[in-house]
Amino acid sequence: MGQALYRKYRSKSLNEIVGQDHITQTLQQAVKQGRISHAYLFTGPRGVGKTSIARILAHEINGLAYNEGQTHLDIIEIDAASNRRIDEIRDLRDRVYIAPAQAKYKVYIIDEVHMLTKEAFNALLKTLEEPPAHVVFILATTEMHKLPATIVSRTQRFVFKPIETTKAISHLKYIAKQEKITISDEALGLIAEHGDGSFRDSISLLDQAAGQGGNIDADAIQLMLGVPPRQAIEDLLAQMQQNPAIAGVMSVLSDLYDQGFQAIAIAKQLGSALRTQLIGGTFTGSSASTTALLTKLLEVPVSSDPERYLEIALLDALPPTQGIAVPPLEPIVPATPAKAVVSESTSVKTAKPSKETNETMTKPAPATTTPVKTKPLAETEPTSPKKPASGILDEASWGQVLNELKKQYNTLYSVARMAKPRFLGENKLELAFAFAFHQKRLSEAKNHQILSNAIASVTGAQVEIICVLATDVKTAAKPTTATHMPPQSSNNEPLSAISNIFGGGELLES
Repeated sequence: MGQALYRKYRSKSLNEIVGQDHITQTLQQAVKQGRISHAYLFTGPRGVGKTSIARILAHEINGLAYNEGQTHLDIIEIDAASNRRIDEIRDLRDRVYIAPAQAKYKVYIIDEVHMLTKEAFNALLKTLEEPPAHVVFILATTEMHKLPATIVSRTQRFVFKPIETTKAISHLKYIAKQEKITISDEALGLIAEHGDGSFRDSISLLDQAAGQGGNIDADAIQLMLGVPPRQAIEDLLAQMQQNPAIAGVMSVLSDLYDQGFQAIAIAKQLGSALRTQLIGGTFTGSSASTTALLTKLLEVPVSSDPERYLEIALLDALPPTQGIAVPPLEPIVPATPAKAVVSESTSVKTAKPSKETNETMTKPAPATTTPVKTKPLAETEPTSPKKPASGILDEASWGQVLNELKKQYNTLYSVARMAKPRFLGENKLELAFAFAFHQKRLSEAKNHQILSNAIASVTGAQVEIICVLATDVKTAAKPTTATHMPPQSSNNEPLSAISNIFGGGELLES
């Protein structure tokens, strides 16, 4: 079995450490001057050298040569993730008073120290307060904020930083040369970028790429990483900036989905390309709208439905002249756990309840009626009688149907208004969609029934609904339709925003 490259090229001395000069220089001077602290704390992201430097430091303060393949009795490594209980730390506290077997110092390296329990931290604190002179602790963690302040205050803290991309590329090039791996500079750049500041991750990716053999280029790395081709991202930007068109944007996205690329990867690459344009001065669009789009792209990974969220984010960024009004996306924020919003994609979000919501949703309203919102007596307003059913489904009554949907099923309304209605007699309605995902959504049995009930509520008639895909449908929301839907205020804006993004929801009692 071959040795992993990240282990084979792990640094053996402080001089060999790359990218952490601010730490290695300080530690080297401290060792030379004999100024050894009883406790060190190494914090920073994964794969940047915390454990490597801890092991090297443990050997150098004892005047020992570091060899990863050998263990030393007086250098003890503890994984806090699997030894996190108070019993393990009490055992450690008892053993620290035993003098070193061979070396000058007995060094305890505790990795992922943030995993210790509260009781274990308290036990460790007593040892850190009054440690024996022959003991040195080196604590390492990726989540310093989880450590008690009492622990941090008793250590010398060193903050590790992510590895700069240029240094990562240089180091990867050196390893590739040593291993006789033929790889282009552009491919190395992609690996370093995808490594996200972690040497270990970047070297592991190079090790994986080396298995392909032959000349490794950027296309091979993109395929390996699942990164969308640069040309596709440029085409998507061109559709949004140079010749903005809904059909063009959706076509490029659909092609990328068909090739197996994930929405999260597309959003990341698109955000990177937009950022490059802004910094390089080559951007031609509105900086304000692009900044808003960049914010939404960052929210794609935490969405319950990344593909739909990305689509809405891109459509929302198009100029209003495209003839489509996309519900604005609100930032994804943690909601107060009280009421649950169940979306059509079965995702569950929580929303803060209001008095009005509690009153109106205590009992489910019939699907064919409009829910009545109660108000305090001092604010009671006269209500107008409901307009009698016309019995006819036409352009005018279709607008009323959409208005009915908007009152309770905001997202279903957003899908339905994308359709071009064709009235095929009194009892048949054909809805033509430009995009398959809209047609598929409204064809679902649940949504189909909701729309049928809304039509019956307005016209009093049962109508057969047919959803089709039509290439001649350019845009969906027409001004003539919008005139039948006056603006409607919302008493629960956060809930409305979540519904807009993730699907028409219902409030469930918690």
